[in-house]
Amino acid sequence: MFSKALPAILRASHTRHLQLSTLQRRMATATSQAPGPVENSIRTKLTESLKPALLEIQNDSWQHRHHSAMRESGGGSGETHFSVQVVSDAFSGKTTIQRHKMIFATLSDEFAQGLHALSLKTKTPQEMERLAAKAEQ
Repeated sequence: MFSKALPAILRASHTRHLQLSTLQRRMATATSQAPGPVENSIRTKLTESLKPALLEIQNDSWQHRHHSAMRESGGGSGETHFSVQVVSDAFSGKTTIQRHKMIFATLSDEFAQGLHALSLKTKTPQEMERLAAKAEQ
């Protein structure tokens, strides 16, 4: 059921992206590049530790390049802010805070080396199935 419901789930999870203005979408497309070393590290570590059914990582750093901390450090590596969606059985029985702590602990090295912020969406496959069922109603 989860795999059949995945397209509906992904559509629902990307609602905020659909709300971006045309200009913002063009900017996001124009600035997207191949994944850098920080994104690759995030993907590898989360895949190894959580065995996710779904892992989506989006580099949002371009939206924060004007922040004073980013200007002072010359923009860093260009990999400072990410949105991450993870669906994993490892989250079963855990609160949202516990799930986020699991991810922050896994990525502690990346935070020490300049990763600044993560926007997290953490769900179990069962939670995603319930969301998909609601979306179909």
